[in-house]
Amino acid sequence: MSINLSKNSTISLTKEVEKLSNITVGLGWDVAKSTNKGFFASLFSSSSIDLDASCLLIDEQRRVLDSVWFRQLKSDCQAVHHQGDNTTGEGDGDDEQIKINLKRLPKAVKYIAITVNSFTGQTFDKVDNAFCRVLDQSSKEICRVTLNDQGSHTGIYIGLLTRNNEEWNFTSKAITTNGQNVKQIASTVVQHI
Repeated sequence: MSINLSKNSTISLTKEVEKLSNITVGLGWDVAKSTNKGFFASLFSSSSIDLDASCLLIDEQRRVLDSVWFRQLKSDCQAVHHQGDNTTGEGDGDDEQIKINLKRLPKAVKYIAITVNSFTGQTFDKVDNAFCRVLDQSSKEICRVTLNDQGSHTGIYIGLLTRNNEEWNFTSKAITTNGQNVKQIASTVVQHI
């Protein structure tokens, strides 16, 4: 049974899933319905929004070792793979996914920060029903974070995977920030590990 995480709550993924080896981080969202009615509102409303799921691989000293996003679909170590860019948010389920082979990660990787940003600069007041979920190697959902912070920000530091020896925890962060790509969000992430 999946666990809904509130802000700053932590779950042990390793205790939830026996022999955890791989996870998938899925991100989904919808375009917020406009509350403005009328001719001009219909001319300037958008039926799509381009959000990008990304992650940062970070060492114990909080140095960013690598990043995975739509312009770099694989980590240098080949353990993290972005499954491709969805530029609209259309459809049900995950709009973007990042697959992580936990066994293949270099020992230097202590943290994996999960982020989302609006590459085109659209703000999150235009986003509705956003979520992030973590699935195990059999595609069973372990936990979910609902991202309901609408506002003028262009990014969210969603959560943090932390390695403790061979155990993995996931902490929901849900920290709003600004930036149109993962590199612009990195300073916020490192401040809040």
